[in-house]
Amino acid sequence: MRALIQRVSEASVTVDNKTKSAIGYGLLVFLGIEEQDNNEDIEWLSGKISRLSIFPDDDQVMNRSILDVDGEALVVSQFTLHASTRKGNRPSYIKAAKPDVSIPLYESFVKQLEKDLGKTVETGEFGADMKVLLQNDGPVTIWIDTKNKE
Repeated sequence: MRALIQRVSEASVTVDNKTKSAIGYGLLVFLGIEEQDNNEDIEWLSGKISRLSIFPDDDQVMNRSILDVDGEALVVSQFTLHASTRKGNRPSYIKAAKPDVSIPLYESFVKQLEKDLGKTVETGEFGADMKVLLQNDGPVTIWIDTKNKE
């Protein structure tokens, strides 16, 4: 499971020219799922995201988590996070899980993050052509891969 996390002042997802979800200060999480991902990946990643100290304290040092600042979260599925560009110029998405695997894992991840944050998490629309608008705050962008826990 891969996540690209951005600290945002605001973010929204539009589908068919209608706003599906919107948040203020918090985290926008792009989530990519592969076939072998499981509940252990979900729990670890959700816990890591909810505790990441990437929000500034009073001295403008990144010492606070989304929990500490009572921030909001928006999770958007993005299979392209598993793109392989090893051969040629056209990315391969063979590592990305098919919808029958990824949809239940995506939904489970959102539920786990809601549990860890103690609040509702906004989402995109799985498989839709989404327009994502964000104002990256910092900018702060973090990459996490549950198969490479650095």
